[in-house]
Parts: sequence; C-alpha cells; structure tokens
Amino acid sequence: MVVVEEALSDAAAQADRLADEASHHLMAAGGKRLRPFLTLLTGELGDGARPELVDAAVGVELTHLASLYHDDVMDSAPLRRGAPSVHSVWGNTVAILVGDLLFARASARVAVLGPDAVLLQARTFERLCLGQLHETTGPAEGEDPVEHYLQVLADKTASLLAASARMGAMFGGAPQEVVEVVGAYGEKLGVAFQLADDVLDLASSGDQSGKTPGTDLRERVPTMPVLLLRQRVARGVASDDDVALLAALDADLSSDEALADVVARLRAHEVLAETRALAVRWAREAAGELASLPEGPVKEALESFATALADRAA
Repeated sequence: MVVVEEALSDAAAQADRLADEASHHLMAAGGKRLRPFLTLLTGELGDGARPELVDAAVGVELTHLASLYHDDVMDSAPLRRGAPSVHSVWGNTVAILVGDLLFARASARVAVLGPDAVLLQARTFERLCLGQLHETTGPAEGEDPVEHYLQVLADKTASLLAASARMGAMFGGAPQEVVEVVGAYGEKLGVAFQLADDVLDLASSGDQSGKTPGTDLRERVPTMPVLLLRQRVARGVASDDDVALLAALDADLSSDEALADVVARLRAHEVLAETRALAVRWAREAAGELASLPEGPVKEALESFATALADRAA
C-alpha cells in the first residue's frame, strides 16, 4: 500500500498548477483506499508479487477518486472526507474537468495491463455512469423504488469494488473461476457498503463520516431509510407520525434546525434498523460467495472485510 500511495500521487500529478492542486485535493484528504487494498488482497490468491498489481490498484483508485469529483458536483456536497469538496473551492467547472483528467490518468494506467483490463474498466465506467443517471432520474413509472435503488447501488458502488477484486485476481494470476468468485463477492460487498453509508449518514457524527449528518436528505439524494418510509406511506400502513415525518422530509431542509430535526426523528425510527439489517444481510451474502476459495489468510481477510462492513452499520 505504501508503493501504491506513492504511485497514486505520481499518477495524479499535472503540469498545470491549478489542475495539480485540485487533482491532489481529495487524495490529500485521506480515504480508506478500500479499492486498491482489495486489488492487492485478491492478487494474493495468485502471485501477489506481480508488479502489474500496483498498476491495477492505482487504476481503480484513480477511477474512484474521479467519480467523487463528479458525484460531489451532482449532489452539491459541501464536504468530502472532512475537507471542503473540490467544487466548493474551485467551482463546478473545475471539479468536473479535473474529474475527467483523473479518469484519463486511470485509463492510461489500466491500458498498460492490456485489452482485458481496458474492457473491464470501460464496462465498469459505463455502470458508474448509468448508476448516477438512474439515481438522478429516479425509478420509472410502476418500478419498485427500493429495487431501483438497489440497482443504483450495484452500479454506482458495487461495480467498482467488483472490478477492483477482479483486477487483483486477474493480474495476480489466479484461475478464472477465482476471478468470478471475487467479482461476485465485490458486487455484494458494494451494496452492503453503501447501505452502511446510508445508516452512517444519519447515525454518525460529521467527524466519523466526513460529511454533515443528513447531507443526503438536504440534497434530496435517495437513501434506503427514506425509501422504506415512503414505501410504508404508499402501502397505507404508515402511522400518523410516519406521514408527518415524510412531510417534514419533503419540506424545506435548508436550515440546520430543520435538518437536525428530521435526522433525529429518522435515527429513532424503525426504518434505520431495517436498513442496518439489510446491510448486514448483504455483507453476509458477500462472505458466503467465498465458500469455494481455499482456506488461508486471504480468505480470512476477505471474510473479515465483509464482517467489518456489517459492524460499520451496527
């Protein structure tokens, strides 16, 4: 990971001063580096010493970072990783263009790995875009909003975690059946990860999440607790308090007082516990995908990764 971190900084470097400063902004703010970690870990299922794994790890993390620049513009998020978001410092145009620059650098890094890697990244990038598009447009008439949201999570978050796991196994030299196993693991892990984030957006402090609690509510970004509440109201099984809470969520949340009120009410509501349970279920199913892998420290680490995600939502 030390080698990957140095390579990430080098890969993001730009000759233009503004582009360089903006490109390193989120990188300097930290981050969990889950995607490159997953790539390096699944690489251990083959020959973990291969130098191609560093290129793969850098490629997936640059892709992730680039997507954050775009996401924050679309969500109007003021903070990312506890620091001011790029668009709030330099404006939307700079944030979008620097995100594009990072996507280009990610593609260049992946290209050295060959056509299979380029195809995987292209298909993942397509899913990232479709996930954001479908989140923006919402479910079609007659489509189940909860199922629609789970598909958005699969595309926006799970696709890149799955690609990260697949890249590691592919370029670590693992058999194709192992590549498929870790890809399926990454898909379910990604959904669990985002459901846990939905819980944290309400249940954690800003210091823990790096975001203002309830940011998604204020920006009208769909999250599972709110969708479950809407589902109750739509099915006619909601209490008067549920209806009142939904009305408050749909009202003006620009003031800190109004936002804090709905966050507190959702924290105490059953829909938050239901979202926690969903996150735990998806994390356990992710771990279940690993059954055919050989016993050993890599399998144990992947299982622990899934357990940590479930614990994160608890």
